[in-house]
Amino acid sequence: MIQVQNLTVRYGAAPVVKDVSLHLPAGSFTLLTGPSGCGKTTLARAITGVIPHALPAQINGRVLVDGLDVAAHSLPELAARAALVFQNPASQLFHLSVREEVAFGPRNLGLPETEVAARVAWALKAMGISHLHDAAPARLSGGQQQLVAIAAALALSPRALVLDEPTASLDGVHARLLLKTLHRLHNEQGVTILLIEHRFARALHFVDRALVMDGGRIVADGSPDAVLGRSDLRALGLRRMADHPPSPWRELIRPHGDVEPAGEPVLRMTDVRAGYGGRPVLRGVTLTLRAGEFAALVGDNGAGKSTLARVAAGLIKPQGGEMLVAGRRRPRPGLDVAMLFQNPIDQLFTDSVADEVAFGPHNFGREAEDQVGEALTQADLAHLRHRHPLSLSTGQQQRAALAACAALHPRLLILDEPTLGQDWRHMQALMAYLQRLNRAGVTILLISHDYKLIHHYARRVLLLHEGRIAAAGALTHQKEALL
Repeated sequence: MIQVQNLTVRYGAAPVVKDVSLHLPAGSFTLLTGPSGCGKTTLARAITGVIPHALPAQINGRVLVDGLDVAAHSLPELAARAALVFQNPASQLFHLSVREEVAFGPRNLGLPETEVAARVAWALKAMGISHLHDAAPARLSGGQQQLVAIAAALALSPRALVLDEPTASLDGVHARLLLKTLHRLHNEQGVTILLIEHRFARALHFVDRALVMDGGRIVADGSPDAVLGRSDLRALGLRRMADHPPSPWRELIRPHGDVEPAGEPVLRMTDVRAGYGGRPVLRGVTLTLRAGEFAALVGDNGAGKSTLARVAAGLIKPQGGEMLVAGRRRPRPGLDVAMLFQNPIDQLFTDSVADEVAFGPHNFGREAEDQVGEALTQADLAHLRHRHPLSLSTGQQQRAALAACAALHPRLLILDEPTLGQDWRHMQALMAYLQRLNRAGVTILLISHDYKLIHHYARRVLLLHEGRIAAAGALTHQKEALL
């Protein structure tokens, strides 16, 4: 179905994919993993024709999809054969409603409207988002946008489906639903699937082959157990441990276990209400975060976690209630509060990684080379300090944005789904850096679906449900998180 022959891809002088040859037979279900920045996303873009037709890059070698030479055929021709779900779903959503977004592909294939409607209904149901059919994609949570992008790809009924970290922003329920849908497509319709993931524990039940990339090359290829059991690959940060909670969050938070630390309040919300265009999202949030806390905010897709983060960061004005950050009604951006967005592209705008990290300190007259250098080193970006941020992988962009947030040592640092594009080795290094900031007095609010990350690092967990804090406290001990 997919043949890659001696493929090398360069965005500049240095190759990102290096002389890769690969055959994915029709009806195969393959996992592709590897450390952040190793070339996985570039390979996916080349396989589906995004490179070179939409993204400029220098290519040597050949890619064939269903017998078509990718370089010689247009994206519309290729899309019906191999559909790509991007790592960042917002980059492929542009319609005013979910229904129109999912219908766009089938309509462009020239299908009758009855067939288009049937495909849209099936794809929305398969992703569990039929109730969102009239919603505006731009107003959805990151996880909900991910589900819409996947539904749009499914509606094309492609012979091959390439998904780049599709579960990164999904709660456990929707991650399981996605994998079951892929399994059904693979078994019943013979769809060829290439699944790119860092968090692949659940996927191992479904895939029949595993590939590992490192440094732009395929360094391991075989059965999942044989490949992922290799001790020599552990240094790459491969992760097969539990990443979604084994039980609903409400059952994992100790009853009456919410004991606030003794520090002064850094964030105080009292009956805070907020939303978009008359649609309520936060319906009366009351919470306090104190100096030196390391807390996690959890909840299902669409619960309002990102909205709460934006309100706390001063990016959205509350519609009711009261909020104070470091004792101020109007917090100072970067000093009182800094926020890492789900989509790092939204906050990267300079010409180099070093300039990005130095921008905040320079603006506030607090520039210190040691401080900027420490942030670059801790984010494993010192060797990329002169690279343009938009030339980095998504995981590297995420680390660059986080380093820029952390360089000012804000009173409150909010991280909205920081695991996107990160292997476990880089994630551990970043969390160790955050722990040092936390010990120095920075209050951390981590927003994530990643159970293992939260279990290891958060000392207090807040559950957001239907726009309100439904539970708070420490997590009960769970053996699975320690594996």
